[in-house]
Amino acid sequence: MPHFIIECSQDILQLRTPNEIMDTVYNAAESTSLFAVNDIKVRLHPYQYYRLGEQKNNFLHVFGHIMQGRSTEQKADLSRKISTRLTELFPDISFLSVNISEFESATYSNKALINPENKDHNRHFGL
Repeated sequence: MPHFIIECSQDILQLRTPNEIMDTVYNAAESTSLFAVNDIKVRLHPYQYYRLGEQKNNFLHVFGHIMQGRSTEQKADLSRKISTRLTELFPDISFLSVNISEFESATYSNKALINPENKDHNRHFGL
């Protein structure tokens, strides 16, 4: 945790490499000090087919999914940092946006949490 899923138009990958884009999001998230470095996960999904408004050519949107417990200010800062760094990378993009949402810890599960040896319910158990 957290997960950052980047959705973008295919042509974005002609402007920057997938690694440049993912590293930008990763480094922006890391710079907030909200997450353990080894917990940050970034994925990229380019779209060949999409429809935008008139005279709009491309888009990039980041869906950030984080564990609940951060303040609104911390989430807003995270969103702004990602937006700012991506805008620096893509100054002429038609649409660039970021949305941060929270996982409920009560309904979240992972491999570590279901491990019978994990008596403390540590979601990082065994990692």
